[in-house]
Parts: sequence; structure tokens; C-alpha cells
Amino acid sequence: MAKRRFYRKVYQKGRGRRRIIFIFKAFAFCLLLLISGVSFLFFYYGRDLPQPEDFNERELFQSTKIYDRTGKVLLYEIYGEEKRTWVDLEKIPDFLKNAVIATEDKNFYRHPGVDIKSIIRAVMIDLKLGQPIQGGSTITQQLIRSSFLSRQKTIKRKTREVILALELAHKYSKDQILEWYLNQIPLGSNCYGVESASETFFKKSVSDLSLSEAATLAALIRAPSYLSPYGKHKDKLIIRRNYVLDRMVEEGYITEKQAEEAKKDKLSVNPIRQSIKAPHFVFYVRDYLMKKYGKEIIETKGFRVYTTLDWELQKEAEKILKEEAKKNRAYNAYNDALVAINPKNGQILAMVGSADWYATSSLPKGCKPRENCRFEPKFNIATLGRRQPGSAFKPFVYATAFQNGHSDKEIVIDERTDFGVWNGKHYIPQNYDGKFRGPVTLREALAQSLNIPSIKVLINMAGISKSIENARKFGITTLNKPDSFYGPSIVLGGGEVRLLDMVSAYGVFATEGLRVPPVSILRIEDPHGNIIEKPEPTPRRVLEEKPARLINSILSDNQARAPLFGYHSALYFKDYQVAVKTGTTNDFRDFWAIGYTPSIVVGTWVGNNDNSPMRGAFLAAPLWRKFMLKVLPTLPKERFTPIAPDTQE
Repeated sequence: MAKRRFYRKVYQKGRGRRRIIFIFKAFAFCLLLLISGVSFLFFYYGRDLPQPEDFNERELFQSTKIYDRTGKVLLYEIYGEEKRTWVDLEKIPDFLKNAVIATEDKNFYRHPGVDIKSIIRAVMIDLKLGQPIQGGSTITQQLIRSSFLSRQKTIKRKTREVILALELAHKYSKDQILEWYLNQIPLGSNCYGVESASETFFKKSVSDLSLSEAATLAALIRAPSYLSPYGKHKDKLIIRRNYVLDRMVEEGYITEKQAEEAKKDKLSVNPIRQSIKAPHFVFYVRDYLMKKYGKEIIETKGFRVYTTLDWELQKEAEKILKEEAKKNRAYNAYNDALVAINPKNGQILAMVGSADWYATSSLPKGCKPRENCRFEPKFNIATLGRRQPGSAFKPFVYATAFQNGHSDKEIVIDERTDFGVWNGKHYIPQNYDGKFRGPVTLREALAQSLNIPSIKVLINMAGISKSIENARKFGITTLNKPDSFYGPSIVLGGGEVRLLDMVSAYGVFATEGLRVPPVSILRIEDPHGNIIEKPEPTPRRVLEEKPARLINSILSDNQARAPLFGYHSALYFKDYQVAVKTGTTNDFRDFWAIGYTPSIVVGTWVGNNDNSPMRGAFLAAPLWRKFMLKVLPTLPKERFTPIAPDTQE
């Protein structure tokens, strides 16, 4: 009996041992099967994956930014589907980095690219809910997903994501991965990366963000469209922001006091409409960029365009034109424009293409753009409008006569004159005031803008063809018809011109005969600071010094123009020598004033887009004077070179 109990005990022990061995083998088999399955998944789904090195080779789309001449004022940003500005990690404030880490991946600096605990926790929650809700993705995984993979929640995508995350974390430092992530994440409103989002939502660089603003950007990562500060769920965004602040406290990044102070922020954001500074000038520059480099390059390569625009002068010009346009409505004049150029280098300092870019074009009701609108705000009169310049064209003709050897002291007779048949009828022009003055010098004729003497100068001293040829050399680009088309009326502004061209052409007089084409860009750089383009216009002589100096002398001679304009007109500046010429077309459809010193040329135009006539006269001169009064004190007090004695005889 005892022997039987002994064998039973031995048998039971053996059976227990065999059971343990069986369980161990089964566990080992399952583990091997799991490892094999995981290995198979990694092998099967890991084929043809991008390499970590692709991050260095990959170029993120970046928007092109257009700045003023100082590089401190952003005028406009051009982008396609992704609005992005790259920023180095050291320029991103610590509390933004910490906010993202605390909320998105608290173990970022401790795990190898994948947080196993987070994945297991997410899987358990998903199994409990019966659908894939929790992600459990680290910052590295999110970066991989947004760079190379879709957002579809499948085993294939998740496996590939894990593989790439492990490889990326092995290849690169945590700081490098974080920098890529913060420059790539979508944050709504076409913004990709924290710098672009900061500029869009808060109108400041990311380096200047407050704690509350930084927490807001971190909050947007979860659902950028739903939580958009421009959307209907701003209250949800504030709740999420406060959650981010609480997480930062839990992780020891900030104190409870700091969090409570940040939660008091009411979260004011920049208006959704993209602000455009100097819009007519900006789109003039944009058109140049698009034409030269193409739409795709400009929208994606992150160019930095430093323009010639003087923002302070531009603001003054916009303000003055807006004010004067309101006053001029009493004279049936609804629009105006201004261009200012440095004649020495051709740089455009200010450009206003209409009285107010942001106004509506509803005068009169039902008007159609460029057909019957007296005022169309978006149309750039300065660069696109072709208008008759009136007497503002006369200096080109007189300069040609002086070039041919004539003197400003020569006499012409101001009297009723029939200049023969032109365009099927006798051409018998009148002076502005309908009077005749008899014998006058060329100086008096130009200074007082007398029409009949000017036509005689054109025909007998300058020549129609040579005058038009000179105007083209000076920069007038729109006189493209045969010379015979214009006839003697060209000296009275019978050909259509652009304001930008006229201002640039007057620059030839300011530089004593040197032509420098208009320039709108100082330089273009890529995101790394490499120079893409740096225009360096070369002055070219198109007029001899003596004729140019004579024009400068006459147009700045207040004594000579006083009989018509008076001694204290809008054209006279007591403490400065300024050359200026006005122009008025038939039926008062266009008013011009173009004046200059050796350092600046400013041209103004007043009129209506539909070419309807106005009442009154010299409407362009007051706004030109207002702008000159602002700009002259900022410039050196230069005087024109006196006329050499031999040219006065």
C-alpha cells in the first residue's frame, strides 16, 4: 500500500512537470510565432520604404515673402497649398517646445522613436471601444506619417510607421527630429509649421510668442481645422489650450501660477484676411516674379524678396491720395495715383495705383471694371493705365530742341496759327487761357506751358520723329504707333503714356541725361541667404548734359512761370529748388504733376477710370505738393547744376 502511494506521488509530480514543460513550450511557440509574425509584418510591409536620409534630401514647400527695403516690414506673402516659413529650433521658445512635448509625447527624449507603453495603452482602449480611436503615436511617428505615409489607420500603415520611426530616431538627434516636426505640422488656414502659424494668427514671429499663444499653437495640433481660431469652435480651442497648460504644469515645465495667468488671456488673433501692404506695388513685383521664375517656384521655394519700397513714404502717399480723392469728388474727380523714384538708381520708393485699394468700385451703380467706372480701386493706373499726359510731355520736345542746338533765349511768336490739315481737318490749337502773348522766349513758353509756341518748337526746332525717339529713349514705352499717327498734337500730350514711365523719363533730367530703368527689387534670397537675384542697373546716357540742365533750370524757374501760375503756387518751395511740370488734357480728362530734385522724382495723376471729364484745374498739383512737403525734409538740399555761360547766349 505504501509502495502504491509512493508511485502515485511520483506520477503526479511527473505529470506536473510535464504540464509545466508543455506550458513553457506552448508559450515559447506562441512567442516564436509572435516574433515570426511581427518579423514577417516588418519584412513584408517594410519593403521599399523611404530611407531616413530622405529627410535631408527633401525640400519642404516654403512661401515667398516680399519685404520693404529695410527687410523689417513684410508687405505680402505668396504661397500655394502650404504656407510655411522655416525657423531653426533655437529660435523657437522653450515653452512652445515644452507645450508640444507635454501634450503630444511626454517621453519624447526617453524613448527610441516608439513608445511601447503608449501603443499598448492605445490598443487596449481601441479594443475596449471596438474601433481605432487612440493613436499612441510619438512625435517621431507623427513626423513620419505626415512626411511619407497616409493617415489611414491600418496594420500596414502602422507597421511602416513604426519601422521608419525607429530608423529615424536611430539616425538623427531628438532636437533635429523636433525641429523638423515643428516646421512641418499643419496648424490650419494653410499654415504649416509654427512660424507661419504664429505670423498668421498672432502677427509676430514665433520667437516673440507669449506662453498663452504658444499653448494655443500646441493645442491646434490635435485638430487644426476644427479648433481653428477663425472657426466656430474657438471656445473648444481655449479649453484645449488650458489643457495644454495643465499638462505643462504636470510635467514640471511651468508653475501653476504661470498657467493660471496664461489662462486669463482672451486669445485675440489677427484678422483672417491676409493684410497686404502697398498692394499695387506688391502685385507689380509679384507679376515680375511670376513671369521670370514661374508660379510653382514662387509659391514653394521660400524666396525672400527685398524690394526698393520705402514704407514710410508709401504710407504718406496712400494717406494723402485717399484724403485728396475725397476732396476732388466735388470736381467730379474720383481717382488718383502716385509714383516716386530715386533717379540716381531707378529704385521705386512709393507706388499708389489708385486712391484706395480697399474701397469699392460702385460709382456709378452697376459700373463694369475699366468700362464705365469712375473709380476702380484694384486697377493700377501707375503701371497699367494709358492716359494722355497733356503738357507734361512738353519737356521731351524742348530737350530735343536744345539738343539740336537751340537756346532757351530764342524767340517764338505766340499768335493764332493754322498748322495745316491733320487727320482731315485744320489744326488751330489754343493756349490754356485762350490768350496770345506775342513774342516769347523758349524759357517763357515752357515755364508757362504755352501751346502754340510749343508746337512751333516741335515742328521747326525739334522735329516730331526725333522728339518721339527721345521720349522712347527716356523710358516712354507706349508710343508704339507710327510717328505720323501723332502729328503736332504729340507736344500737347496726344500720345498715351503710363505714369511710371513718365516719372522714370523725368529722371533723365534729374540725372542730367542719364537713363536708369525703374527697379522694384534690391535682391532676392533663398531660405539659406544665397543671392538669387541682385539687380544692378547701369546708367546709360540718352541726353547730353547741357539740354538736361536747361530743362532743369526752366522747370525750377519760379520767376519764369509766375505770369501764369503766380509767385506762390503749389509748384513753389521757398527753401528748395524743385523742377516741376503740370499737364492737363482736353476736356479736363487727366491732370498731371511731375516734379523732381536731383534725388527724387514724384509724379501724380488725377482722373476717372472711365475717362469722364472733370471740373476745375490743377487737381494733381496739390496732392503732389503735399507729398513733396513730406519727403523734401528727409533729403539733402541739393541744387541743380547751373547752366554754363555759353548755353545762355
